[in-house]
Amino acid sequence: MRYKISKYILTFLCLFIGIGAIYGSICMLLDPTGKLLQMDSMLPYFQVLPLSKYLFQDYTFSGIALLIVNGITNFIAVYFLVKNEERGIKLGMIFGITLMLWICIQFVIFPFNFLSTIFFIFGLLQLIMGYATYVFYQQIHFEFSENDYPDIDKDSNCLVVYFSRMGYTKKIAYQKASELKADIVEIKTKERTANTVGFWWCGRFGMHHWPMPIDSLNKNIKEYSKIIIVSPIWVFSIAAPIREFCIRYQDDIKCVEYILTHHMKSDFINVANEMDQLLNIKRKKLTSICIRLGKVKSKHLFE
Repeated sequence: MRYKISKYILTFLCLFIGIGAIYGSICMLLDPTGKLLQMDSMLPYFQVLPLSKYLFQDYTFSGIALLIVNGITNFIAVYFLVKNEERGIKLGMIFGITLMLWICIQFVIFPFNFLSTIFFIFGLLQLIMGYATYVFYQQIHFEFSENDYPDIDKDSNCLVVYFSRMGYTKKIAYQKASELKADIVEIKTKERTANTVGFWWCGRFGMHHWPMPIDSLNKNIKEYSKIIIVSPIWVFSIAAPIREFCIRYQDDIKCVEYILTHHMKSDFINVANEMDQLLNIKRKKLTSICIRLGKVKSKHLFE
């Protein structure tokens, strides 16, 4: 749903800007003096630009440039967006930037005017919606299957415990469990964690460092000699369901390792230290993994 809404908004912006650019370019080409658009009085401002003697004695070149840079290009983006292709989203972002650059030139040569300002805002909105749409597109196309990890649950001495909203951390947990042939269990909660509303709701828990109520686990923590906790970072801190897990099972864990997932250039050793305090035990190992849109960007290991 988030992807569809953001894609519709991005498509509208591309279409609106494209139609406006084509209309303006046609008017400039039909009447190079600028009188049709009531811009004839602004032509002298163009004379500060390079090659103005050849290119800006009327609006012919400006009309052609407007048609190519902001008109046809945005319709190309609309075409690919309607076909639900990723390149349409990327083009939408790029053309938001080109529109802002176009308007920046106007800010330099023209006096302050409402039209330039509003179209700069449109370009900024196009860039923002393009990025949001790209993020949502990547999220819905993220692929993960538990069937790809047949070696799970073959070592009864090690248990991988994880919580995951989007599936990124879940994939990391399954990779680790498969590598060690360990048992695995997911922490679940009845709180709102999915989609945009869940993002903000989880952020509220993370910001206040609150634990989040979790469902009972179908594994006996005491039976395992080693627990590996795989957790995302929430607002630079422990994910609320993992915080509750640490509090609830602090007396049952004999040996622990942490795998922390996030999208920042930080190791979050402070978060691991806080988890040590909650569990009343010193970790054996910390792995900090930077993940962006489901792709691992960096991994740091601390023994």
